[in-house]
Amino acid sequence: MRYVAFLRAINVGGHIVRMDALRQHFETIGMKNVETFIQSGNVLFDASARPATLERRIEAHLEEALHYRVATLIRTAAEIDDILKSQPFDQAEIDAGARLYIGFMRQESSPEIRAAFLKLRSPGDDLHIRGREIYWLCRTSFSDSPLGGPIIEKTLKTEVTMRSSTTVRKIAAKLGGAS
Repeated sequence: MRYVAFLRAINVGGHIVRMDALRQHFETIGMKNVETFIQSGNVLFDASARPATLERRIEAHLEEALHYRVATLIRTAAEIDDILKSQPFDQAEIDAGARLYIGFMRQESSPEIRAAFLKLRSPGDDLHIRGREIYWLCRTSFSDSPLGGPIIEKTLKTEVTMRSSTTVRKIAAKLGGAS
């Protein structure tokens, strides 16, 4: 099965992992046809294990090799297609300049946590949550938004790794799905 691993904060906080080294880490633990996509920690690969097993295996290996924890969130090609098809916002608004970010979580949030997350909406930031993904429509510049990773994670009470919808579309195309 073809997967994509979204690695959270692999190249931040003074840590730099070259993409060829990252590919080698994945190959060392048995992943096949490993391919990285941009420097933000997107790794496409083939494996036969279940996603939860792969997440644990990759996280354990990277922590041992890099000496810091790298949260790993895995999706299948079909899940990526579904995530893009389920985008809840008006495409015209995105085409006019609003930015859409997709956040990946390990598990679904409780109804109470989802409600708290949706209370973060503002005129400049619209939010939606579906399954293990969040959708953030940012109508202002990212730096002008009161939202950001720490606030989102604190509200959702879990690790989240964000990607632009453009990046997710490009990953889908590499996986052979929607673009």
